[in-house]
Amino acid sequence: MADEKETKAQQAREYDASQIQVLEGLEAVRKRPGMYIGSTSSQGLHHLVWEIVDNGIDEALAGFADEIHVTVNQDNSITVTDNGRGIPIGIQKKTGKPALETVFTILHAGGKFGGGGYKVSGGLHGVGASVVNALSTDLEAQVTRDGKTYAIAFDHGHVKTPMHVIKEGLPQDQHGTAVHFLPDPDIFRETTVFDIKTLTTRIRELAFLNKGLRITIRDERPEKPTEEDFLYEGGIRHYVDYLNENKETLFEPPIYVEGQENGITVEVALQYTDDYHNNLLTFTNNIHTYEGGTHEEGFKRALTRVVNDYARQNKLMKDNEANLTGDDVREGLTAVVSVKHPDPQFEGQTKTKLGNSDARTAVDHTFADHFMRFMMEHPDVARKIVDKGTLASKARVAAKRAREVTRKKSGLEISNLPGKLADNTSKDPEISELFIVEGDSAGGSAKQGRSRLTQAILPIRGKILNVEKASMDRILANEEIRSLFTAMGTGFGNDFDVSKVNYHKLILMTDADVDGAHIRTLLLTLVYRYMRPLLDAGFVYIACPPLYRVRQGKMQRYLDSDEELKDLLGQLPPSPKPQIQRYKGLGEMDAEQLWETTMNPENRRLLRVDAQDAINADQVFTMLMGDKVAPRREFIENNATFAELDV
Repeated sequence: MADEKETKAQQAREYDASQIQVLEGLEAVRKRPGMYIGSTSSQGLHHLVWEIVDNGIDEALAGFADEIHVTVNQDNSITVTDNGRGIPIGIQKKTGKPALETVFTILHAGGKFGGGGYKVSGGLHGVGASVVNALSTDLEAQVTRDGKTYAIAFDHGHVKTPMHVIKEGLPQDQHGTAVHFLPDPDIFRETTVFDIKTLTTRIRELAFLNKGLRITIRDERPEKPTEEDFLYEGGIRHYVDYLNENKETLFEPPIYVEGQENGITVEVALQYTDDYHNNLLTFTNNIHTYEGGTHEEGFKRALTRVVNDYARQNKLMKDNEANLTGDDVREGLTAVVSVKHPDPQFEGQTKTKLGNSDARTAVDHTFADHFMRFMMEHPDVARKIVDKGTLASKARVAAKRAREVTRKKSGLEISNLPGKLADNTSKDPEISELFIVEGDSAGGSAKQGRSRLTQAILPIRGKILNVEKASMDRILANEEIRSLFTAMGTGFGNDFDVSKVNYHKLILMTDADVDGAHIRTLLLTLVYRYMRPLLDAGFVYIACPPLYRVRQGKMQRYLDSDEELKDLLGQLPPSPKPQIQRYKGLGEMDAEQLWETTMNPENRRLLRVDAQDAINADQVFTMLMGDKVAPRREFIENNATFAELDV
């Protein structure tokens, strides 16, 4: 321990201005901000926070910080502080300016670019502090190190107040960096308002991924001041607990694996549930690799191999039985795979797919060794894992038979199913829309009132199967669900191919009552669990039919809420008496009214559904539609006062 402390102390002394490397200038950032932060929408706005937070995370990864604090100030500015070494303040040789100034004014200037400052660093784009500075109206940085606190201020990326000392005589062990910035509304024209939920979700995730690191988030804006503190000594083990909090688990606690190979640190935590779905999250240097990559491949390969090897060695499978597939052994699995790589290479459309081949090997070897040892030492848990995979295998075989039956059905044969498809005449998916309509009456009106060129109608009868509680063979035995799969043309399960979709808009059109909301939730559960690429492509919508129709003389208005009705009635003359119709369901509208209010692209309102916050979405669907009653009861009790009852 003494040697380790001395080594870190030496590294801290050596972390000076010479380690700040300059690669290129800052000129293009304000002209093309999307190239550096992805977009100038809300997502890009929040990316500014992550660039600064990542610098504190890097200090934590290097072993020099254990606290990060993020504050949303009253004026919607952001302050991020850490107790790391503090950005170097000496003169950087190439620029002739203090390293602190260089970091905030020169693109790709920092300790991550071959200067020896960090062995492993996070941050997807690596452009960090300088881009945040360039896209802020005001930025101030304060650094405490070597017994002093230094400050520097900027205006639109240019130095406003040069670096100067604001405190002296501080203890030598006091150190850290504080960055305060205000995003530029000329850049972020869509919004400059930070969303506390978005910030909190990512900060919680970072705390899970970096065990022992305390991260706080404080919102000081007057609307709803809040503060949350995240510290997980168990790291990703606690992450799996969090993901499974509304699920029935097959064993406790989660299995945890940690190791290192060729400079790559590997962490894996996993736990099985009685669910039919799997939830696998992968990360590289704290970056969520949504598209997977080599580390995910290594984990999947090792998991499948170890489960099959264990089952064979312990006679849990017959000699003539085929091996369990990857899908079999991942059914009901919740897992987090996190690697720390000194030189990650990202691929894919969004640069969130790891491409390093050595990561595949490191994860495979590290996880397989530890997992097989765990299975041998815990035969009761191992048996549950094998049994879960065996049941999944039997369901897969049954589903395959059902799939083959479904594939044989032509588009014309779908008319024989309970959901009778009235297709549109255009075969161009980009302009084609499929309305899923509740009930025969509404379905009839929709078919009569639609635009036949672009709009297809698929009525469904009542409430479809809750797929959250059903295996694939049961799902494919449900004719309503099969008709939807067939109409969309995408296939399902492993065969799902979004490029083959027949309609670029899948529109859920249900009644504006409790039953309609339930049917909509069942449909969304189906889409989220088995047609997720449609969500990711932005093809899923919810129709918004009106609640009221008000007529007075020649005036006719459709209204969406009691508040709108109250406002309108307060504006109308007393005579003649207005006629008010409250729609209990879509079936009460004739074809013309349904077209005019809900289907006409010129004036309809559609809500697009996405699953950007996939983890929260998974938890909500599990809580609402799963087997555990207690979380659902708690949700109802906490939200009952917000419900609008139709009695």
